[in-house]
Amino acid sequence: MAAQEDGVVVDLAARRRAEPRSERVEAPASTPLLRAVYGEVLRDERLDQDRTLAEVATEVGMSKQYLSEIERGRKEPSSEMLHSICGALGLPIESLLFRGARRLGAIRRLHPRKISETRVQMLALVA
Repeated sequence: MAAQEDGVVVDLAARRRAEPRSERVEAPASTPLLRAVYGEVLRDERLDQDRTLAEVATEVGMSKQYLSEIERGRKEPSSEMLHSICGALGLPIESLLFRGARRLGAIRRLHPRKISETRVQMLALVA
């Protein structure tokens, strides 16, 4: 990809390759996957209700091992499965989405994304 900088064509890909890896800052490694965040919300809700994995899993019709993997963020359930788990917990799916988004927002505020110098220059050229 090339961009024009002060009348000179700049190869941004070459510049990025030349930039030391330590300067390339992307999303922090501590940003969890969405499935992990939803799993935490589901686990917190289940524990708040003093219910066991076995109780909720039986109501949903899945194994407690699978539900445990969902709660730990190791499995990515389908939207239908999330809906069933939420139904068993009496948790509206909208609440799961909202609480998950709120947790991700809090994590992002704690670990703001830094933009590399190359990206700053590229954005400046576009603006």
